[in-house]
Amino acid sequence: MSGNSLGKIFKITSFGESHGKCIGIVIDGCPPGIKISKDYIQKELNKRKPGKNNLETKRKEEDQVEILSGFFKGLTTGAPICMIIRNKDVDSSFYEEIKNKPRPGHADYTSFIKYKGFNDYRGGGRFSGRITAGFVMADAVAKKILEYKKIEVNAKILGIGGIKIDKNNQIEEIIKKIRKENDSLGGIVECKILNVPVGLGEPVFDNLESDLSKALFSIPAIKGVEFGKGFESSKIKGSENNDEFLIKNGKIYTKTNNSGGILGGISNGMPITFRIAIKPTPSIRKKQRTIDLKKMKENFISIEGRHDICIALRAIHVVESIASIVIADHLIRSGLLYKGN
Repeated sequence: MSGNSLGKIFKITSFGESHGKCIGIVIDGCPPGIKISKDYIQKELNKRKPGKNNLETKRKEEDQVEILSGFFKGLTTGAPICMIIRNKDVDSSFYEEIKNKPRPGHADYTSFIKYKGFNDYRGGGRFSGRITAGFVMADAVAKKILEYKKIEVNAKILGIGGIKIDKNNQIEEIIKKIRKENDSLGGIVECKILNVPVGLGEPVFDNLESDLSKALFSIPAIKGVEFGKGFESSKIKGSENNDEFLIKNGKIYTKTNNSGGILGGISNGMPITFRIAIKPTPSIRKKQRTIDLKKMKENFISIEGRHDICIALRAIHVVESIASIVIADHLIRSGLLYKGN
């Protein structure tokens, strides 16, 4: 299976499956001398850890990080960093029952065909959201690199199931209602990256929007990405969409930020802003049509197991992780990491 690496200099390689022995990440190209503790990495992992409340999957994993290489006396050594977490709360019984019945909305059918039936089907295997735990471990290192430039990455949920989240409609109430219906919901997550220096991005194919988009689409269940005004920019005039340049306290900035902090694929110094669309969790208890791959007959399926009703709730931390990793790679590539603004 190829395609498991991301980045050019700060490069991550993901490995592991949902019900395998472990999930892990290898980071190559991390500068030496970055101060980071195991406790800090664990703190970041705990943000996406499953089973924390009644809104998430009932799978309870400890997600305890094990650092195998690349650190010595609390500092990165410059050698490849390898970190793993072991899968412990695993129940594969249901997946053995349905191994010949691809779940609608999942990668069961496509992975079965692509890998000639040798794919690990338990819990989605390599295509499970479980693998994103590795992204979060890499993010802990990336964030320490971004601290050199005081770059901050913050994501929040804007809405689920087409409903804008505010104080008048609580997420818990919406989730409970959908759970009773044996269904699921998608959501919209917005991310802002602050204090990014001007000049990050390598046009044309490695530009900042391209790399962020590719990386974000590597998160399971992501179906759409837009920067700044995004699709709304197609509905307005150029005079309304253009970001006019101004000078304040000797610094150049723009009056508006409709471009989302990126022009020509290069960061312009304004906050990088994007939103992602996350599809509803495909694992639902409602009866759905499928096929029996062995008998080549149409069939029905109802998904058992332990699943998030709305993936978007835990995806927030994964979105931040992917964004941090991409920005860290481009910051190193730009040569600006140890230079002044």
